[in-house]
Amino acid sequence: MSQGSFFRQSAWMMVATVAQGVFMWAVHFFSKRIPPSEYGALVTLLVLSSLVPALPLQMVFAQQTAAALARGQRAQLARMLRVSGLGLLGLWAVLAAGMLCFESALVARWQLSNPAALWMVMLTWLGALWAPMVLGVMQGKQDFLWLGWAMIFNGVGRWGGAAVMVLGLHGHAAGIMVAVALGYGLTLALGIWQTRDIWRGPGAPFDVRAVLAQVVPLMLGVGAYQFLFTAETMFVKAWFSEDQAAFYGAAGTLSRGLIWLVMPLAAVMFPKIVHSAVRSEKTDVMVLTLAGTALLAAAGAVGLCLVGPWVVRLVYTPAYVETATALLPWYAGAMVPLSLSLVLVNNLLARSQFRVVPWLAGLALAYPVALHQFHGSLVTVLQTMAAFCTVLFVICAWFTWVRPPPPLPAPPAPLPPGAL
Repeated sequence: MSQGSFFRQSAWMMVATVAQGVFMWAVHFFSKRIPPSEYGALVTLLVLSSLVPALPLQMVFAQQTAAALARGQRAQLARMLRVSGLGLLGLWAVLAAGMLCFESALVARWQLSNPAALWMVMLTWLGALWAPMVLGVMQGKQDFLWLGWAMIFNGVGRWGGAAVMVLGLHGHAAGIMVAVALGYGLTLALGIWQTRDIWRGPGAPFDVRAVLAQVVPLMLGVGAYQFLFTAETMFVKAWFSEDQAAFYGAAGTLSRGLIWLVMPLAAVMFPKIVHSAVRSEKTDVMVLTLAGTALLAAAGAVGLCLVGPWVVRLVYTPAYVETATALLPWYAGAMVPLSLSLVLVNNLLARSQFRVVPWLAGLALAYPVALHQFHGSLVTVLQTMAAFCTVLFVICAWFTWVRPPPPLPAPPAPLPPGAL
């Protein structure tokens, strides 16, 4: 793979990610048209919709697709995709039944004015379960052109639908969640069409145990990363007032953009490393990705500290300015080690170096315990988050450079002619 090809694909994915992010972020402009309590509820609902492990699922299907295509196992991949689609539908039905059982308690816990918002979250969960499958297939086959367009369609559908719901129909948090579901629908329509050549093809039995041996640690590792990325917002909603949660959500919306800025580099890197690992080829793509990520994350954090206060004044009402602006440096600082960790986690998991997974899972389990102990203020929450993001980077760096896996044993020498 040439460096030019890598950076061209990364540049397009960055354009697509920024475009998607701009449209998704533009939804927060409607905060001026709804009460602060409804905006606080919206931030919580958006986090709930992201709790479905979309990133781990996409990486699973990207890894399986890239590996299957590298081995020429297209028919086994087709069967696996069809079985997985039905399995995810069954999982969603179980989640919907659980939501029905605890609806009243959840509405009270998250202070929702409209119970229908929870059911819109359930609809977005269905999209969040299926979309990673089709996006992962496109990523695994390195069809980055249509992968980018599918992402853009998600953002366009979300923003356009929110504009109709809030400006035209005077909806609040529940109405905006309808728009979120619409965005997923557009992504699925395009993704299913573009991957039809694989999932509609002839199927063949696949090794379920071998697939699970890859899928389970991959899900756990990426799920732990995603939990560290999103979890604290739910705790803030439970521990602080509605207005404070809204101000925190505003700072978080801007700061988390740093992750979405650097994520395209890791997305392009992942299937290439899977492909090279399957074929035992050497590649320098991880070094290129890490260098680009470090540059973008550092520049983005500095830029956010400088420009962020102006953006807060532009997007939000004056009530948000003081608190959200004070939180931005802490939030942006936590995103830098989290961004670098994203590259190292992707590299380790793409190479099936799963020794790091128990450490990531343990860190994710310790995170809510630490947040429970240290949440005296919003800044304290962010300091706890920054500490855990730093530890995450140290763990990933250790397994990448200090304790890499031992080299595979050399194949046995061939027997001399005539030997028994």
